[in-house]
Amino acid sequence: MKFCFTKTFLSALLGIMSATSYGADKTDDKKNNASKSAATSMDVYNLSLSELGQVQISIATGNSTPLDKAPATASVIYAAEIESMGARTLDDVLETVPGLHISLSSLSRLDSVESIRGVHSGFNPQVLLLMNGVPVQYSLQGGRPTLFRLPVASIERVEVIRGPGSAIYGADAYAGVVNVITKDANATKATQIGARAGSFNTHDMWVQTATEWQGMGIAFDLAYLESDGDDDRKVNSDLQSALDEKLGTNASLAPGALSTRYQIFDSHLSLTGENLQINLWNWVSRDAGVGVGAAQALDPSGSDDSDLIMGDLSYQLGAPEHWNNSVRLSYMRYEEEAKFTLLPAGTVVPIGRDGNLDFVAPAGVVAFPEGLKGNPGGVSKDGQFEFVSLYSGFDSQRIRFAAGARYQNLRGTESKNFGPGVLDITPLPASMDGALTNISNSPDAFLDDNSREIRYVSLQDEWKILQGLDLTAGVRYDDYSDFGSTTNPRVALVWTASEDLTTKLLYGSAFRAPSFAELYYKNNPVSIGNTELKPEQMNTLELSFNYRFADTLQTNLTLFKYRATDMIEFVDNVDTPDASKYANNIRDQDGKGVEFEVIWKPSAQLHLNASYSTQSAVDGKTEAAIPDAPGKQFKVNVNWMPAAQWSLNSQLHWIGDRERAVDDPRPDVANYTLLNFTLIRKNILPELDLSFAVRNAANTTAREPSSITIPDDYPLESRNIWLGLTYAFK
Repeated sequence: MKFCFTKTFLSALLGIMSATSYGADKTDDKKNNASKSAATSMDVYNLSLSELGQVQISIATGNSTPLDKAPATASVIYAAEIESMGARTLDDVLETVPGLHISLSSLSRLDSVESIRGVHSGFNPQVLLLMNGVPVQYSLQGGRPTLFRLPVASIERVEVIRGPGSAIYGADAYAGVVNVITKDANATKATQIGARAGSFNTHDMWVQTATEWQGMGIAFDLAYLESDGDDDRKVNSDLQSALDEKLGTNASLAPGALSTRYQIFDSHLSLTGENLQINLWNWVSRDAGVGVGAAQALDPSGSDDSDLIMGDLSYQLGAPEHWNNSVRLSYMRYEEEAKFTLLPAGTVVPIGRDGNLDFVAPAGVVAFPEGLKGNPGGVSKDGQFEFVSLYSGFDSQRIRFAAGARYQNLRGTESKNFGPGVLDITPLPASMDGALTNISNSPDAFLDDNSREIRYVSLQDEWKILQGLDLTAGVRYDDYSDFGSTTNPRVALVWTASEDLTTKLLYGSAFRAPSFAELYYKNNPVSIGNTELKPEQMNTLELSFNYRFADTLQTNLTLFKYRATDMIEFVDNVDTPDASKYANNIRDQDGKGVEFEVIWKPSAQLHLNASYSTQSAVDGKTEAAIPDAPGKQFKVNVNWMPAAQWSLNSQLHWIGDRERAVDDPRPDVANYTLLNFTLIRKNILPELDLSFAVRNAANTTAREPSSITIPDDYPLESRNIWLGLTYAFK
């Protein structure tokens, strides 16, 4: 096995503790535990639609709430469903959610972008990722960790809301929230080992086990994923191709394959007592390929190494009758180091007086026989304390109060063979070798050490006005040490008109905090920060209908409309004639759309879920269409159990109606349809399960939108085949 890592899981156990539970009364906790146990086994396919609607979720309110009455547009995917669909990573799971599409970033090494309702950006900071309720964010860019691939072996269920969640979760719960809930001792029924092998020299291995010690449940999960990537994912030209044409060089590596190799190590430890819950997590990525290259020039030798450790500790405090008080502590440390050959060996580029690339007013031209190289990195630390008090003494109301503080710190590192501190000299040399100069902690670095303090308080009232009519109203106030404060309310009215019809009218406000990169980037040939930035704001109105025609057929219809303001982009500065772009609150966005879902479950052996989503998002000033985000999506997921111990899962994903930016002369991005199949045979031998999966079964040529420097867009994986075995020790 070629994987290596510098920090063991033991170091995570010794170094971190944090917390993730929200206050709820003990009755709700018991209901929640019971529903979780039901939903994590294959019995999920034996539950009726009405029973599934009563499964408790926490993402919508921070408290246990039945799914069909949750004051949000919510989806839940359970472990049994994840297994049956043959998903390998969290992205595979999220792609099945109505109205949510996993695209590729043109800014961050083909990183995953969770595109929701036309909100679609390169670093994806508008969708908040939670692990057992704790934010998982890289404060440099605001989104999740770079090239984040999460194995599914440890996942008990995934809860998703499409729409705002800042009234509960604060910053970045903007276009949506994803909460990954990992398996505890109750959800791990037996010690299990598994392995999977497939196309592109891909291998997955995992083990999970659970036990009880002195009344405390202990669960442990370990997973390893590796792949060489699909060499057929090729692009015909890149940024260096354009430079070659202009400067008469021949340095480009295009045509060539995208660099999509990876090695992932993921481990989780859960400790569960009567009043105490501790989760510890270590996620390590080694030698991850950098996609099309950090500068949109192919970089097969480039790599990205990441190491994340996180812990959460929650404790239920003693409290008077009708009160449930809890505290939560959390800590995350994320370290990243990237090694880039930004432009390949033999490149010749114009250099400005500051030593950076400058195509506007260069001071000269410099050759780089070994390539233009840069190794940026950083260490991000994030600690949080939260107190939650839940009062349920009223007959018809449940009041939730929360207050907390959070501290984020970022320290950058950088070495390179160009730029300030390296090439800001006169006269410029004719060429530069590949030797790197370490400029970390100097005035010439791309980022100074930065930190921010956040304090917040929130209040929420869940009020049963009448039988069948529930009102949820809440507000949260956040105060940031670097840009100021923001207040975000939400109101939700849920009317259960009959056993078959539930109507939801939802309003919510959300904000997205400027990232450290947007605030503080400097000495950068591409992007410069702006300390005067304001947070992005969004106001969303939703109307949702859930109608159950029978206990075997259910439909969900959601209409939404939103207004987003002060959206942050890197744009040209008319007062500064250089090649860099500067962060600014430059754009408003208006969006509207429809999400329609049909769930048909005629028997325990057959389960069909189909959805059609359409959205129209436009610039608030010019009314030009927002580029790259899919305007229409159609998804079908069928799970069929033709005989005892057998299951066949079929998926169809159609992605369409993706427009280009107004200044992009290329035709609109081509629509595509992907077909996936997974066949599982349980107990092929006693306690041994066999799975066989085919992805992109029709070998469709599918592409995600790219920047104009990659004219033919980013190709997705070609047909790939998997074979897996799982053994349970009973």
